[in-house]
Amino acid sequence: MTDSYTPPRVWTWDKENGGAFANINRPIAGPTHDRDLPVGKHPLQLYSLATPNGQKVTILLEELLEAGKDAEYDAWLIRIGDGDQFGSGFVSVNPNSKIPALMDHGVSPPRRVFESGSILVYLAEKFGAFLPTDPAKRTETLNWLFWQMGSAPLLGGGFGHFFAYAPEKFEYAINRYTMEVKRQLDVLDHHLADNDYMAGDEYTIADMAIWPWYGGVVLNRAYGAAEFLDAQSYSHVLRWAERIDARPAVKRGRIVNKASGPLEEQLHERHDASDFLTRTQDKLEGAA
Repeated sequence: MTDSYTPPRVWTWDKENGGAFANINRPIAGPTHDRDLPVGKHPLQLYSLATPNGQKVTILLEELLEAGKDAEYDAWLIRIGDGDQFGSGFVSVNPNSKIPALMDHGVSPPRRVFESGSILVYLAEKFGAFLPTDPAKRTETLNWLFWQMGSAPLLGGGFGHFFAYAPEKFEYAINRYTMEVKRQLDVLDHHLADNDYMAGDEYTIADMAIWPWYGGVVLNRAYGAAEFLDAQSYSHVLRWAERIDARPAVKRGRIVNKASGPLEEQLHERHDASDFLTRTQDKLEGAA
């Protein structure tokens, strides 16, 4: 509450409320336009964008392929800034209109899977990898997976929004969410002081879920906030983040459906392993 704003008795939607995502934010669900989703040649069809939530799934898919699993997939770019997530085809896969969304055409009838955590568990169980079968390790993996699902909205929708995207800088909001993000980083740092990975000595979907968000922060790939957050002080998180960053499957997975940044790190669509060599944007624009 401030002298400049008093909440009304009943809130009404102001389409001109500002901010980086004002053109796609709305208080109602459902499609805004008719558009069918494309379907490629593989059983797994992913519709996504390389945000941290999108990277979780493409990293897992690339790790499954690296491990010799038959997890070939088509990845289609959903440009959320253009409102692709409100097309009727996408809404039929994810009624929440958020990326990533997955269709598994390898089962009958085809099965939709939405919410990144659900997709990670679904694929790990489908291919029998990166989710331990030992009850204690499985529980620990799921503990940290759901920790991420509950914590990251305070990092992205809280800290990230007010630090990087809000139309004005609000000291109270930035201080509030900075305190929480630093607390979360400290939680991770204490845990990783005694563990190589989130579930102990085994690399799992919990690492794949947490790394794009918190690894992105400490590696200064998110919000340009590493210095502000004193990320170097979280030495165990940084060691863990750098170890995962070096994995070949992670290097591939983090650029699938990426549509910003250096051209050599943008693979808008992925339909075959060879696309990493031939269809990144630097190759496509160089050939144009």
